[in-house]
Amino acid sequence: MDHAGTLRRTTRMIGAVLFVAVVAVLAVLIGSHVNIAEIMRRLAASRDWISLHPGLAALTFATVYIAVTGLSLPGATALTLVGGSLFGLWAGTLLVSFASVTGATMGMIVARYFLRDAIKRRVPDAVARVDRGIVADGARYLFALRLIPVIPFFLVNLTMGLTRMPVRTFAWVSLVGMLPGTVAYVNAGRQLASIESTGDVLSPRILLAFAALAVLPFVAKATNAWWSGRTALRAWRRPQRFDYNLIVIGAGSAGLVTAYIAAAAGARVVLIEEGKMGGDCLNTGCVPSKALIRSAKLAHETMQPERLGLHGRLEPDFAAIMRRVQKVIARVAPHDSAERYRALGVDVVKGRARLADPWTVEVEGRRLTGRRIVLATGAEPSMPPIPGLADVEPLTSETLWSLKERPGRLLVLGGGAIGCELAQSFARLGSETTVVEALPRLIAREDEDAGEMMLAALARDGVTVITGVAIRSFANDGKTRLAHLADGTALAFDRVLVAVGRRARTRGFGLEELGLLEDHRLVVDDRLRTRVPTIYAAGDVIGRLQFTHAAGQYAWFAAMNALFGDFKTWKADTKAFPAVIYTDPEIARVGLNEIEARERGIAYEITRYDLAELDRAIADDANHGFVKVLTVPGKDRILGVTIAGARAGDMLGEFTLAMRHGLGLNAILRTVHPYPGWTEAARAAAGEWRRAHAPAWALALSARILRWLRGG
Repeated sequence: MDHAGTLRRTTRMIGAVLFVAVVAVLAVLIGSHVNIAEIMRRLAASRDWISLHPGLAALTFATVYIAVTGLSLPGATALTLVGGSLFGLWAGTLLVSFASVTGATMGMIVARYFLRDAIKRRVPDAVARVDRGIVADGARYLFALRLIPVIPFFLVNLTMGLTRMPVRTFAWVSLVGMLPGTVAYVNAGRQLASIESTGDVLSPRILLAFAALAVLPFVAKATNAWWSGRTALRAWRRPQRFDYNLIVIGAGSAGLVTAYIAAAAGARVVLIEEGKMGGDCLNTGCVPSKALIRSAKLAHETMQPERLGLHGRLEPDFAAIMRRVQKVIARVAPHDSAERYRALGVDVVKGRARLADPWTVEVEGRRLTGRRIVLATGAEPSMPPIPGLADVEPLTSETLWSLKERPGRLLVLGGGAIGCELAQSFARLGSETTVVEALPRLIAREDEDAGEMMLAALARDGVTVITGVAIRSFANDGKTRLAHLADGTALAFDRVLVAVGRRARTRGFGLEELGLLEDHRLVVDDRLRTRVPTIYAAGDVIGRLQFTHAAGQYAWFAAMNALFGDFKTWKADTKAFPAVIYTDPEIARVGLNEIEARERGIAYEITRYDLAELDRAIADDANHGFVKVLTVPGKDRILGVTIAGARAGDMLGEFTLAMRHGLGLNAILRTVHPYPGWTEAARAAAGEWRRAHAPAWALALSARILRWLRGG
């Protein structure tokens, strides 16, 4: 059930009822306390004076309006209504337009030459936002701000003064952009001036005038979106007919989900993939790495069987393990196969896709046209520009799976999630493993206690960890491979695995020619639409949350907006997003951690539960780790959760559900959990919070009542 949508609809209904109620109350108050006849008499006298002194009246009104807007004082809206009341629709619109543009331009000039430094210090985010818009498309961006006041007009005036936009451009764009709003407000003022009795407050002409003010932002937004799209596409000729409703480029997680949703909706959709169906997740990422981790974990457990009352060991057979990895991939592959998607109604085309224009994709000599296009080209391992790296045949998370023999000495470059997972697995399978991380600690995005637990876990498995030192160069003399560190030391190794991150796969698809990239990055808005409004993107290529489950989440929004965006759009929502590092112990998180909360200045409380106390953890001989919950001070609303321990990813699900649907720790505490289970850790953490926040007065009162019941 869409609780958010239900809440929005309920809010709108309540808002409409309140609006009607406010209008009715105002009508009663006006009838009871306002002398309509006296107001109308004074307005008539003012208009008579204006008719006798039109020049002086116009000059006085314009001077006051210019002073108010130029000095960024409140009251411009009220003055616009007054202008309509005194001067009528046409004269009032002319006066207000001239005065507002003049005042706005004065405010812009003052900001440019006198207030630049002070404004940047006071509203840096607003200034940065406007600067980005000006760089991309200055005049159109200003027009959108005037037509749809995302930020107050006076702030637009001041922040535009910090840019290099010409004063003349600022003036004429402001004039055109503010004109629709000016006309609507002047007309509302003119209608107010025609009120002769209390009953006129609820007359159709008055209600329509103010309804126009309410509708104006929505009409302006739709108009601006239409015009922006028209402008962005004017350089190309739109086909009269399309082969497809949707063209999807890339058959990884994002592309597969996008194509699935489109086909389910009845669209004609084509899915284009150059490589293997399933993308990185199936072939080189999630599936093979978790298969390797499973084998490595079992090998590790049998190295100390006496802990569980057993005897004997299992010797790892690396070649057999890698064959098993390929079997696992083959077992999962039918879920993502071309045959399955063709059966679902998706046309699957193998080949390299290249965008020819906003509606056309070239692939293997064919030209396919689609009303919308979704880019789901994924990401690829980043290769740092370290001298000599190419000479030592580096492995990545993509090429690792071709290994047939276990490396005797494995050097892992990078201490993030991928580096830690693979380093631990290879160490458990017998490789002498070293991790080098240039940052001061492992998994630097996570809290320090999680990083310390990761370091201790790798150390127990025999992994050597070097942090805070970068590799300066590599060398290969044909016999020995060496990594030279910035501290002057050298490390000998047999193979090096580069795991320093992933970059969006954007090259070779024609994105540069269509202007979709900014600093080699694909730019999308909150609806996942690129700079060309017919082209959307989802998954790792947008460079945000590079996880398989994030790709699937983004794909829903990309598909729905691409198919139905002419009627309704959805903002991409990644609220309460879970992420897991599948080492042993696992590190799992949803929402904020302490690092992010401090960086954002968000107040929080910490509730911590030690897994050493969990009965199931003790039974499984895995009683180490913790559950850490960040909440709003004094409340049970969850801001974020970090779990370090066995089955952390599984335990995280309950907290993710709670955050997603606005449930607090009290709801978790009231939920019955099976015993003995790992999910009891969530209830135990909620119980810790409840005990810490139990009201002292209630406990004291309870003690007194119980003592009285005992006869004491």
